[in-house]
Amino acid sequence: MMKNQQQQQPIMMILLFFLLLISPSIIVAEIRSSLIKNDVRGIIPLDEFGFTHRGRLQLNVSSISLSSDFSSLDLSRLGFFLCNRDGWLRVQQQIEDSEITCTLNSDAVMLVFSFDSLPAGAVSFDKAFNISKPDQYTLVFTNCLPNLRVSMNVHSAMFNLDPKSDRRDYLSAGKAILPRIYFFFSLVYFALAALWIHVLYKKRLTVFTIHFFMIAVVILKALNLLCEAEDKSYIKRTGSAHGWDVLFYIFSFFKGITLFSLIVLIGTGWSFLKPYLQDKEKKVLMIVIPLQVVANIAQVVIDESSPFEQDWVTWKQVFLLVDVVCCCAVLFPIVWSIKNLREAARTDGKAAVNLMKLTLFRQYYVMVICYIYFTRVVVYALETITSYRYLWTSVVAGELATLAFYVFTGYKFKPEAHNPYFVVDDEEEEAATEQLKLEDEFEL
Repeated sequence: MMKNQQQQQPIMMILLFFLLLISPSIIVAEIRSSLIKNDVRGIIPLDEFGFTHRGRLQLNVSSISLSSDFSSLDLSRLGFFLCNRDGWLRVQQQIEDSEITCTLNSDAVMLVFSFDSLPAGAVSFDKAFNISKPDQYTLVFTNCLPNLRVSMNVHSAMFNLDPKSDRRDYLSAGKAILPRIYFFFSLVYFALAALWIHVLYKKRLTVFTIHFFMIAVVILKALNLLCEAEDKSYIKRTGSAHGWDVLFYIFSFFKGITLFSLIVLIGTGWSFLKPYLQDKEKKVLMIVIPLQVVANIAQVVIDESSPFEQDWVTWKQVFLLVDVVCCCAVLFPIVWSIKNLREAARTDGKAAVNLMKLTLFRQYYVMVICYIYFTRVVVYALETITSYRYLWTSVVAGELATLAFYVFTGYKFKPEAHNPYFVVDDEEEEAATEQLKLEDEFEL
């Protein structure tokens, strides 16, 4: 029995360390309630939080039920602890070197409560725990008794006390400033929406349908950020979103669908280059929209559940896979448009016109690639390598990249009262023809 438990421990440790690495987005740290039912796992991560020197944990566990009689068990091998990433690496090494047989015996973890402290016959307990060393910790339940099934209700509240007012702050130390950041960016997008409406009114004679679609995307982005600011603000003060998370998910859903659809439509040249979509372009839309629906469902499940749930990692993988597929799919219409423009440049006698269009679509293709790479790879890298105290920097970086992408798209595809594509002289036409002859084929 002991040998089997020792074989299971490294596997559980690898799982927890994997969760610690891939879960920066779950550090919302609102008051969380988790139901554990007939669970035999040795390691169950519950929540993660960045504590300051005035950090607190309040743990309430009720309806404790074990598959074996309490009196026949070594209850010191069941309990809750806090551990940071460096500490967990130390625990792994101790297990491999056979220095310890149970995680609770390691000097690298902060023991919160072990079940041998339960009064006789008790099936619940309350524990208040003060953080002695500021860091980012994961609250974990460990079961070092093989084949023992555990059921219980776990209610945890992690927070930091404001040094001036003594008020509780339920946002992680690195994300306490997020409400102000999201609110600031929402104001920026509302200002952009107002500016875009002014541009559309001023150049209303050359406005296409795609331009109205753009204003819808900007407004949805602004509303999404406003709701996220309110969502985080309520969590910061009370530990609960009070329904603002529902509005956030609604606007996030529509924002995601409209943004990816806009990229596809611009890539096809719909509305301002041609009034229709080809069958293959419609198919891309029919792929992107359902995938965005799945991605938003996965995001809701990830945000509203804790990583202890067995399906959490699966939903995380689904979200990442769907997001990658969407990002790849939106590039195809842009590439098709570029190839069509090259072919048209050789046959219709409008070299200057097609060269300008070709240059524009190439620039947009590069910009989409940069936007996707930065918001998916660079921002995630910042979340991973940045100290927990400065996790807000990855949010700012992502929002600045998104803002730059919106501004670039609006500037390059704004309505033009005097469209330069159709005002060219003979010399420009000849120069464009020569340039097209010298250019290599566009490749991904």
